[in-house]
Amino acid sequence: MPENETVPKVLWEADSTHPPEAAKLRQAFREVVDPELGLNIIELGLVRQVTIADGEIDMKMILTTPFCPYGPAMIDMTRAKAEQAGGLTARVELSPEPWDPSMMEEGVGADWGLF
Repeated sequence: MPENETVPKVLWEADSTHPPEAAKLRQAFREVVDPELGLNIIELGLVRQVTIADGEIDMKMILTTPFCPYGPAMIDMTRAKAEQAGGLTARVELSPEPWDPSMMEEGVGADWGLF
């Protein structure tokens, strides 16, 4: 990991099995923005797990609210960005884990006055 890059708050399986690919995915996911909050899915901590195996990228993702009106579009965009950045077929599974502001990337919650 480059000196100026911090350790991610959420460690994915792919961080240890495919570090260069995980870094590319993390960067690509910064382009997927929740339109209501104006923050990307990495800043919000919504991508909970990424596994790369058998020529496929499998992801577990959560939403900030269970009935997020932008959820389907964000999930589709996440899958498309993963396929584009990783060059493999990607699948996104929506996890039932509830989102909490403490899942946000280091320093982002401070902008909201949360931490």
